[in-house]
Amino acid sequence: MLVYFRSKHGVKRKLETHSVVAFKMYLGITPRVACHNSSRNVFSLILDKNPLAEFVEELPAGRSALCYCNLLCGVIRGALEMVHLAADVTFLQDRLKGDSVTEIGITFLKKLDEKKYRRKK
Repeated sequence: MLVYFRSKHGVKRKLETHSVVAFKMYLGITPRVACHNSSRNVFSLILDKNPLAEFVEELPAGRSALCYCNLLCGVIRGALEMVHLAADVTFLQDRLKGDSVTEIGITFLKKLDEKKYRRKK
């Protein structure tokens, strides 16, 4: 399904390398990568520490569905689109809601058509 993203070292290793570099560069943290299925298109990034939620003490009353870190999902999805990969990125666990870690789920959907996004000269 994702021939473009597969390499001789595997999707998980490539995702680990990119996530380590990007998260370390922009947020100062290193996430763990977990693969969830045998087709290798569903992964999770597990953040033991989340710098975006560091200064939030508790969610406001009546706003339990609020997700301060949803920004990360949009950034990851946009970065994957820049390399022509469509993905569904969602929050699976959030420390602000009582979970032990922050977990971001990534499901690769398809490779986007590069011709559609090429600049015309």
